Amino acid sequence: MEWVKALHVISVIAWMAGMMYLPRLFVYHADAEVGSDKSETFKLMERRLYRGIMTPAMLATWIFGLWLAFGYGIVDFSMGWMWLKAAMVIALSGVHGWYGSLLRAFQQDRNVKSDKFFRSINEIPFVIAIVIVIAVIVKPF
Repeated sequence: MEWVKALHVISVIAWMAGMMYLPRLFVYHADAEVGSDKSETFKLMERRLYRGIMTPAMLATWIFGLWLAFGYGIVDFSMGWMWLKAAMVIALSGVHGWYGSLLRAFQQDRNVKSDKFFRSINEIPFVIAIVIVIAVIVKPF
């Protein structure tokens, strides 16, 4: 079980790193001229980050998390904190999918959002992560 826990935490770290870095790439990409070398470089970086790191890390997070919850039975589903954590992980997965749609807009040269918009959404994953960590460690209810 300790190996599964370690792999879960490693997966979460990789996923969160990508979730916080991708919007930062979008900030700079939004300022790049469509069709420029700079824009094409950002497309490559964003695609590799999303497909090569973030999505596999998200899937691993889910697999190892569910394995811990159901394979080892270490989760008490009568506790409210677990439901909060589950809701936040689902929300984070939704943000991941939304970032994927923003990525596709850049890939197709049809982004219409400003760098300010991307700066504003940059903190969403971190706020969700704070709620998850507090729910798991503090178990407030």
